[in-house]
Amino acid sequence: MQPQSYLFRQSAAEPLFPDMLWSRPENRLYAGKLVIIGGHAQTFAKPAEAYGLAEKAGIGAVRILLPDVLRRTVGKIFPAAEFCPSTPSGSFSQTSLGEFLPAALWAEGVLLAGDFGRNSETAIVLEKLAEKYTGQLTLVGDSIDYFIAVPAPLLNRGNALIVATPQQLQKLAQAVHFTTAFTSNMDFLRLVEALHEFSKKHRLHICLRHHDNICLAVDGQVSVTKNPLDNAELWIGSQAVTWWVQNPSKGFEGITTALL
Repeated sequence: MQPQSYLFRQSAAEPLFPDMLWSRPENRLYAGKLVIIGGHAQTFAKPAEAYGLAEKAGIGAVRILLPDVLRRTVGKIFPAAEFCPSTPSGSFSQTSLGEFLPAALWAEGVLLAGDFGRNSETAIVLEKLAEKYTGQLTLVGDSIDYFIAVPAPLLNRGNALIVATPQQLQKLAQAVHFTTAFTSNMDFLRLVEALHEFSKKHRLHICLRHHDNICLAVDGQVSVTKNPLDNAELWIGSQAVTWWVQNPSKGFEGITTALL
């Protein structure tokens, strides 16, 4: 199959789906509900930043879940935060699942924003969330790292998007014995072909930066958006999850448009 049959390019001057830019909900009551999860004892910078980015992207309502070890320091300065059980080291404990699932059922999408640190209990609770929650799940930053050793809950669930670095995608690909190596300097058309093949084989949406482009792969289709932003994974994730929530039956079109 030739790349042009599944490769679509866009820029701000020439969007692929211009109608989507003019059909967004004007009333926040109809602009979707999102839950953001992240943070550990030392920082909650990523989930806090994602909260602001999602609001700027136009989400209707947002809840943010942090480990309760942060309650004393964060509660007064960030009143929107809700707190879940934490481990002695300050990461999410397994019992946090009892808070995650009801919040996820309230929402139309969940963003795992990062700053989770490294903790075995957090690994378990994120795996269980991916297995038990069937709605839209978007992963950014170190949340992706938790699924590299045990990728099945992420790759088999469907309705999941990762905003990955080449290194993270390569580790996931190795874990499932995918033959092509994802590298930061790989040939563009070879990258497009590999994203096409990987997203056809596995039930996973993928966003990946390649030089000045953002590539999106959904069920074998690949869009490429000219966007020179550097180190913008959290911006990409917040934009993508907002537009995906607002266009649940048009994930490829919605997320592609979000990347302009």
